Amino acid sequence: MTDDKPTTGGVPVPVTPAGATSGAPAEFPPAAPAGRGMFGNQGTGDVSGFGGLVRQHRAIEDSPRPYGGYFDEVRDALEEAYPAFGEAIEKVVVDRGELTLHIRPERIAEVCQVMRDDPALRFELCSSVSGVDYLGADARRLHVVYQLTSMTYRRQVRLEAAVSVEEPHLPSVTAVYPTADWQERETYDMFGVIFDGHPALTRILMPDDWEGHPQRKDYPLGGVPVEYKGAEIPPPDKRRSYQ
Repeated sequence: MTDDKPTTGGVPVPVTPAGATSGAPAEFPPAAPAGRGMFGNQGTGDVSGFGGLVRQHRAIEDSPRPYGGYFDEVRDALEEAYPAFGEAIEKVVVDRGELTLHIRPERIAEVCQVMRDDPALRFELCSSVSGVDYLGADARRLHVVYQLTSMTYRRQVRLEAAVSVEEPHLPSVTAVYPTADWQERETYDMFGVIFDGHPALTRILMPDDWEGHPQRKDYPLGGVPVEYKGAEIPPPDKRRSYQ
């Protein structure tokens, strides 16, 4: 039996097997220049997926009645239980099957108290407190969103309060909903909203001496040093382009 592998002094020599070059695209890098982003964006290297996209902002308007479902009952019950309803509620919006009550910032804790305690409402659980930045669409661009659930009546409602960057203050609702404790801290950390009356409003994600709030829309997308590693994340137009 003979061995047809090439050898040098009894040691096999590596060779390219016959038929190994198939012409597959992976074997030949594309001739197109790098720096192409997603969604047809050319030349910037933007890999965020938003190159060339322009989001249209629409005004949020008060929804006409009847709302449908249990939404009318919730509004009527709150209006009856809360004498300052007309002063506290800026608008009521029904969109995509969800009810949102827009609350004046200084009234948010009062409204939460009524939403929890009134027998016709019974929204016992605040499952989420989160922030949204409507940069360029609202003078009071920092919105705080509260998701309330009534386990008694199996209902859900959203409360929303808006503040400006210059006066980012809201009353804390932790005395009404203890679950809001850490969620208000995260909203403060990421968006810079200050919850007056919170028992210990501190950063929980970023270092204590970190400057800025990373989820604001005007926060730089890259070039921010990562302190504990000494690394730096480049801005989108400097990042590697994936093709």
